[in-house]
Amino acid sequence: MKLAFFDEFRLGVVRDDQIFDVSAVTAEIPRAHPHDVLRAVIEDWDEWRPRLDSAADHGHGVPLPAVAMRPPVPRPVTIDCMAVNYLEGGPLSALPPISAFHKTPNAIIGPGDTMVLPDVPATIFEGEAELALVIGRRGKDVPLAAAMDYVFGYTNLIDGSARGLPGTNVFYPMKSRDTFCPIGPFLVTKDEIPDPQHLAVRLWNNGELMQDFSTSDMAHPIPRCVEFISSVHTIEPGDLIATGTNHGGLNPFMDGDEIALEVEGLGWLQISIRDDLKRTWKRETRHDRQAQGKAGTTPQLTGKYAPDGER
Repeated sequence: MKLAFFDEFRLGVVRDDQIFDVSAVTAEIPRAHPHDVLRAVIEDWDEWRPRLDSAADHGHGVPLPAVAMRPPVPRPVTIDCMAVNYLEGGPLSALPPISAFHKTPNAIIGPGDTMVLPDVPATIFEGEAELALVIGRRGKDVPLAAAMDYVFGYTNLIDGSARGLPGTNVFYPMKSRDTFCPIGPFLVTKDEIPDPQHLAVRLWNNGELMQDFSTSDMAHPIPRCVEFISSVHTIEPGDLIATGTNHGGLNPFMDGDEIALEVEGLGWLQISIRDDLKRTWKRETRHDRQAQGKAGTTPQLTGKYAPDGER
């Protein structure tokens, strides 16, 4: 099943290119936030699934373009992101150590929303195309063999990054900015994705394909990610685990960019980029620079904080 929030955070079931409003069915759930509805549905999925299916069967679908799609996981308790979790198609000769970091729930935005690049001295802004897991059960120290039992479903996720910031605890200011975690458009239950370890992941910037890789290239597969995260802290229904990216296709996000992400089977997540400072970079990926024998990310060309040229 594909679940989504739309308009004033009404819960819907998506079938083909239509969304069916099922919010009347969930009206009995006490809520202070839309995420309360989602969490209750996830926690008692065996009870709620037939009710939602029935509501959609007897409802009237609305074309998806006619509604405003919202983040399908509005406010997870935690957003854990795997760090350096791809073998990059071969360049990494050794398995990287397993590692992760947090993003704030305030970073969540949804389809059609705008990622805002802040006035900070980042050397570059990037967004990482990722498959995200939606947790279905509360757990701590989940064993590897049972890890998939704790996965409820999947969604697209873009991990926004303000790279090159000064300081020591760089992941915090680099990753936890408002609007730096676009997700959606749907929460797809795991039964609809037979093998999440073999999915195509593609990201376009202004219609140009920039990232193109497969989840089969993960250094630490999905069960290991769940095992590791739950060994550090308790996971809760509705939490997100972003499974990482292939860094080679990362490219600068700039003012006016239109970004589209498609993880196979999860629909299209489309967002815009806004930078009030109008900073610019050369339009190239890390793969492009590697092919030229250059290290690191492309340097900023113009605008505030540019090391050379027009400011």
